[in-house]
Amino acid sequence: MTDFSTLKPKKVLFIATRQIGDVLVTTPLISKARELWPDAEFHFLGYKGKLEMLKGNPDITQIIETSDRPGFGEYLSLLNRLFQRYDLAFVTQPSDRAYLYGLVAAFRRVGILGGHPQGKQSKNKQQNSWKKWICMHTIDVDYFAQHVITEKLRLLEVFFRNPAELFAKPIDVTPPIGEALTPIIASELTQPYVVIHPGPLTAYKRWPLANWQHLITYLVKRGFQVVLSASPAKQDLQLNHDILSLLETGTREQVIDTAGKLSIPQAGSLLRAASLYIGVDTSITHLAAACNTPTITFFGPTPPTNFGPWPNGFIGEQPYQLRARSQTVGNITILQGPGECVPCRKAGCLDRADSNSECLDFLEPAQVIEAVEKVLGQQ
Repeated sequence: MTDFSTLKPKKVLFIATRQIGDVLVTTPLISKARELWPDAEFHFLGYKGKLEMLKGNPDITQIIETSDRPGFGEYLSLLNRLFQRYDLAFVTQPSDRAYLYGLVAAFRRVGILGGHPQGKQSKNKQQNSWKKWICMHTIDVDYFAQHVITEKLRLLEVFFRNPAELFAKPIDVTPPIGEALTPIIASELTQPYVVIHPGPLTAYKRWPLANWQHLITYLVKRGFQVVLSASPAKQDLQLNHDILSLLETGTREQVIDTAGKLSIPQAGSLLRAASLYIGVDTSITHLAAACNTPTITFFGPTPPTNFGPWPNGFIGEQPYQLRARSQTVGNITILQGPGECVPCRKAGCLDRADSNSECLDFLEPAQVIEAVEKVLGQQ
């Protein structure tokens, strides 16, 4: 491997053209790069509406937004804006478009190379050849054995004489700075509360409605208010409505529905003051973990070894086991359902976005309540 440990770029571009959770998990990479190059100017390129996770990030000088489906004119304008402005680009997503942006923007590039979700042989080897050719250093995705934050940090290996130094100190995810809650929501919070985020991006990560009903009823009887969180997406708003419709009146009165009413920075403020967060495998779960809130999350098809919420302060490359009905590291508890197929890294049992996942269907409320009691007993 060529020694680039003396390289001192003046302007660096980080590229994450995907979802808000994918943006958040780049922050340890950005922090570590700042340690390496304290005087460099850092910019970040991502999709419009997906970059709130970087609000107030002290290491980012400029944020560049682009549409997820830009027209020809927007493409030309962006490429002209980026053209050879940077000494180095970090391509943190394996898409062709992200690599195109990196190629246009910087003199040197490092990047993530994709692979088959289940680790099978695919055409990716041929598709990745040109990406390897234009990069000084690449890291292969491993959806089962390599954590996504480790994957991002390893992009810096080429700049260390001893790459083991990357994981020798505590590693943190940097959440966005908080924003004040709206007066109406703030006034409704009158006692200790638990935040619940039941809506994932895709159906195969959902937990059954009746189980949420059972859990919320238990939490209210336990003396907590429950704050339901959700994105403004239609399916998430409907999911919260369906959960609320199952609750008895007395229980419903202790539930605050914030669906679609909070920005990401406001959600961060809500989470920081919560007694506990409970949610599925989604970006807000990663935000809760980054805010150091006690976090319980349900993982079905997705390997926690790849995308489990990172426990701030962890030292090393891998916080989690691939399969365990319950595992706790730092402030994070990950619960997995039964089945030898868990985790399969498929899109549910039918391997499509609208599928269910039996491992989550059979994750009993009793197992979640046991985890809640354990977390609360440590406070």
